[in-house]
Amino acid sequence: MLAKIKSFFEQLNTVAQDTETTSISLELACAVLLCEVMRADHQVDTTEEQAIKQMLQQHFHLNIEQVDDVMCQALSHSDEANDLYFFTSKINKQCDINQKIHIVELLWQLAYADGEVASIEHHIIRKIADLLHLRHHEYISAKTNALTTK
Repeated sequence: MLAKIKSFFEQLNTVAQDTETTSISLELACAVLLCEVMRADHQVDTTEEQAIKQMLQQHFHLNIEQVDDVMCQALSHSDEANDLYFFTSKINKQCDINQKIHIVELLWQLAYADGEVASIEHHIIRKIADLLHLRHHEYISAKTNALTTK
């Protein structure tokens, strides 16, 4: 019995180490979060997909081929993701508070892109903001800024 328990914890440790060594870029982490918001309402709209591509191109200075590659990878990671921590932790390690607020602002801009914000989109953006350690007023500021740039 103890051997089985020990084996179980060793397997968990191996999985955790594999996950830590898997590295993704900041662009990909942000793209996955954007894809999660896009897919949240189960209605993938071409307007939202184009908005993501434009955001990636503008904010990360990627060319069209790079954007297409990042989008392909992001959709794949989004399909396989069990949670968002892996992606938000990458952002937390590499971004300051203003950059994180800006990322949440982009998420809101995407949610508004199709003209309607579903409650599940609202929930996911709130969850991401919490994982990025944003305070409530920072979250609200990002949402307000996204409304004014809409």
